[in-house]
Amino acid sequence: MCLSFDYPKEDILVSVPNTKQAMDPVHPLEQLRGNSDHDGIDVTSWVSVCPRGLWKVQQKWTRKGSQQTVSNSADDASRSSSYCPRMGSLCRVRVRLKADVDEAESSVSEKGDEKLSDQPDKLVTDLTEAVAAAFPRCHDSVLQVPLGDWTTLRLGEGQCDITEACVEGMRAGEKCEILLSPVGNGPDVSINQPAEEKLPLCATIELQVFTPGRESWEMSPAEKWEWVKSHKERGGVRFRSGDVWGAADSYSRALKLLITLHGRVREAENKGQEAEEQKDTNTSDETQHLPSANEFKTIKAELHSNLSLCQLKLNQPEQAKASAAKATQLEPAGAKAWYRLGQACQMLNELEEARQAFRELLKLQPESASALKALKHIASREKETNAQLGLRLSKMFS
Repeated sequence: MCLSFDYPKEDILVSVPNTKQAMDPVHPLEQLRGNSDHDGIDVTSWVSVCPRGLWKVQQKWTRKGSQQTVSNSADDASRSSSYCPRMGSLCRVRVRLKADVDEAESSVSEKGDEKLSDQPDKLVTDLTEAVAAAFPRCHDSVLQVPLGDWTTLRLGEGQCDITEACVEGMRAGEKCEILLSPVGNGPDVSINQPAEEKLPLCATIELQVFTPGRESWEMSPAEKWEWVKSHKERGGVRFRSGDVWGAADSYSRALKLLITLHGRVREAENKGQEAEEQKDTNTSDETQHLPSANEFKTIKAELHSNLSLCQLKLNQPEQAKASAAKATQLEPAGAKAWYRLGQACQMLNELEEARQAFRELLKLQPESASALKALKHIASREKETNAQLGLRLSKMFS
């Protein structure tokens, strides 16, 4: 399954697992948004790439939110009150299976169900403290979040694909229903909750309160750079834990933000050279927090290379080839990128291109056992192919 997004040709990433998040560089496969009916009901549909497969998500909600945010200042509150959560917003959410919701609503009271008007100060404290102890992404459940309890998410981090995609379009106090069904033959997902064994899966998502956030275009270059580094680090953690889809998502988020910094990095580099010529050491804090042009190119190459590795693991050789090729263009001395390019070409049966990639790797690492083994394997495959071709030709002319 291939997904794409519109950016300059040289910076295109393809087939990256994503949701409809504003932070993602990939648009959803499907997004059907209808006009609200007389009851104020709105429905949105898209396809989300979750652990171990593709899921179709149908979201339905009624616009009855309180439109309140939690803020540290009156100005922030008034400015953000009409917005949905944005990048960086801390969101207090609760995800429950529909069966559990019906059971809870049938009881006289629900213990521990806090309302915004009851303890606003406590909610502010909870949101601020909870962000330091994020819950681990669940690899076995499509919902990826602890069920039944109030949870704090920081929008834009990609902590849980479906939940964040829903929350970004909600207002404080709203509740929406989601219907989840596997695409195609269905992913191989282990469901721990007994009620989740019945598909399609129906659940509710509630957004209680959220803090003001910012769109990416409102951020300073230094803030974007911090997000880039955060996504890159998170991608490595996710990959090492076996969350390949999540790692690819983190790397693609970092690349999208990095692309927007290209002009500012080049501008800062030129200003730095002029200042050095003029012996002027006064530079802005924003410039000091940006990477140098060389560091920018190196980080971008590493992200493309890491994304290529994820795409190889996810059996997406064409996309892995494109990502690895971009990495080698940016950083010709990157041995890992050449190896991943060779692997991708092998998977596509493009043996000559694979051979060239592995030879480039040997120039950098003459004793690379992996490259030597790969070249030997390519020679063996070509020999076998030639033998089969010769046999077919001999039968034709015999």
